[in-house]
Amino acid sequence: MTEGSYLTQEGADELRRELDELINVKRIELAKKLKAAVAEGDLKENADYHDAKEQQAFMEGRIQYLENILRSSKIIENTGKTDEVRLGSVVTIVEEGSHEDEIYSIVGAAEANPREGKISHESPIGAALLGHRKGDKVRAQTPGGDMIFKIKSIK
Repeated sequence: MTEGSYLTQEGADELRRELDELINVKRIELAKKLKAAVAEGDLKENADYHDAKEQQAFMEGRIQYLENILRSSKIIENTGKTDEVRLGSVVTIVEEGSHEDEIYSIVGAAEANPREGKISHESPIGAALLGHRKGDKVRAQTPGGDMIFKIKSIK
């Protein structure tokens, strides 16, 4: 299940909100900023104009990226408790030698945010967990070396 892009419903909603904000608020604000900078005259040495054009290019790129992700991604659903880790699962693990639980949501790459506990199914830990069950010991090859985890629960 690693072909294509995947999003949870929550992730898709979040990306839609960002896209809406960019199109209906930020784009309009930036157009006004550009118009004001153009009104100042000489565009060759107009820092406000060049800054606004750079922001515009970045924003339009982000809009295209979000539209593409939303158009081409498959929505994954967490249909509740399951016996094995899959996309959409919330997994509690503990690293061997540690007593601290770590909780991760397994999501598609487009919405991965490790600081929020959302890891991609393509990441070393996410990929290693897929298909395993509660009680399994799982080895993940990470950039920092091999790590061994025990799966404590799957939701």
